[in-house]
Amino acid sequence: MLLKIWCRSILSTLFLLALPALSMSQVSVNVSVGVPPPELPVYDQPPIPGDGYIWTPGYWAWSDDDQDYYWVPGTWVLAPQPDYLWTPGYWGWGGAAFIWHAGYWGPHVGFYGGVNYGYGYVGNGYEGGYWQGGRLYYNRSVNNVSNVNITNVYNKTVINNVTVNRVSYNGGNGGVRAQPTRVEEQAARERHLPPISEQQHQAQEARSNPGLRAKQNQGHPPIAATPRPGAFSGAGVVQARGAVNRAEPQPRTENQRRTDSPTRTEPQSRAESQSRPEPQRRAAPPETRAPQSAPQPHAAPPAPQPHAAPRPAAPEVQRPPPRPPAEQRRPEQAPPPRAAAPQSAPRPAAPRPESAPRPAPRPESAPRPAPREAPRPEHSPQR
Repeated sequence: MLLKIWCRSILSTLFLLALPALSMSQVSVNVSVGVPPPELPVYDQPPIPGDGYIWTPGYWAWSDDDQDYYWVPGTWVLAPQPDYLWTPGYWGWGGAAFIWHAGYWGPHVGFYGGVNYGYGYVGNGYEGGYWQGGRLYYNRSVNNVSNVNITNVYNKTVINNVTVNRVSYNGGNGGVRAQPTRVEEQAARERHLPPISEQQHQAQEARSNPGLRAKQNQGHPPIAATPRPGAFSGAGVVQARGAVNRAEPQPRTENQRRTDSPTRTEPQSRAESQSRPEPQRRAAPPETRAPQSAPQPHAAPPAPQPHAAPRPAAPEVQRPPPRPPAEQRRPEQAPPPRAAAPQSAPRPAAPRPESAPRPAPRPESAPRPAPREAPRPEHSPQR
């Protein structure tokens, strides 16, 4: 009996001693990939849902089934317990491949490869907030807490170079050159908790979404951040800067067809524009020929001609010879107004000879003073 009790006590103590190792083994489930992950996308942080939430940044995960990276959107998550902070996972070069070091919860933030995930995760430590008295105080300079009435806030300027340095892995060719500090090494030895179920659900939803795969979104995921885990649609969902469409592939094909449709209709519209001016140019010559055949004062008769021209527009294009007879008929109708022109011409000629004899009466008026002078000598002899 004593041996049994002693064995049970030894087994229980060994199990308790192995708990930290088991927790670390759950956290350090690694994946090795020969290709480096894409750069970190640039996106805006959605507003915080409420007090007690901690921001967990997005990251690139690997899918063996698809043989491709996929983006796990960043989201707000409730801390599993007070005084616990989130240490993001990171990709690190292991000498022959890139190894994924999973993130974990703990009382202090450990080493996450020096990767600048933004919003407080500047590469070492966490500048987004701290615990005090069982409450989490938020740094408003890096957290979007404007929509919720949270009084436990403060302002501390943090230099965010995520738009400049978007490298998402440590070591290797082009990776971040960072080594863990003593404080970060001590944090790695502390008791940790693995990602909670909500974080795991977020990763599963991202894996099943084709639009979040790197080959499809070219490093610009249509869903870069969510207000809550698993909320991949609705208000608060943020897409990466440079992302054109949503994660659904069907709207993309429709948009491509819509963009293709105007290019196909352009030659049709050009063909129509080319065919329309042809009848106008052909109808213009009869208008110019009409004033040549008929005088300008008689512009009334050619007016009905344009009305008749558009109706046989098609036969005119197919039968160009009938135009000359039509032009010949127009001058046949034109001679009657020409006959009126010579009648009016002699009228101005007649008054010219009538005006010529008018100067003749002037000599008739000249001899009138002669008889007035003649009687004067007749009176003189009488005296």
